[in-house]
Amino acid sequence: MSTTHRTASPLEVSGRAACMCDHGDVCSSFAPGHALHLIQARLASATPSEWADAIVERADAATGELRVRTLDGEEWALWSAQGAALEAAPGTPVALHRKYHVLAVGRVRFNVAV
Repeated sequence: MSTTHRTASPLEVSGRAACMCDHGDVCSSFAPGHALHLIQARLASATPSEWADAIVERADAATGELRVRTLDGEEWALWSAQGAALEAAPGTPVALHRKYHVLAVGRVRFNVAV
C-alpha cells in the first residue's frame, strides 16, 4: 500500500526555518539584517550615488540595533545580526547605502534591516 505524499505549504516551511545566528553560529540567511549576499554587495558597489556618509549615534551590541544619522540629517534605525553594532561604536563614521541597505564600517560591509 502506498501513502500519498504531502507537500508542506510555504507558510509551514518558513515558520519552521531558523537562521543559524539564532543559535550562535554563522548566519545562514540572506534576509534583511543577516548575511550580506554577493549580489547585494555588487549592486551597492555599482551604485555609488546611493551611499550616504553617516555617524553612529547609538549602538546596542546585545540586540544588534544601531541608530545612524547621515550628514544630511536623516536618521536611520538599523538592525544587523552580523555584529555591526560591535564594530560601530557611537561616534564612528560609517557609510549607508540607502537603496540596497548595506552599512560600511571601514572596509567591512553589513546587510542591515531598516
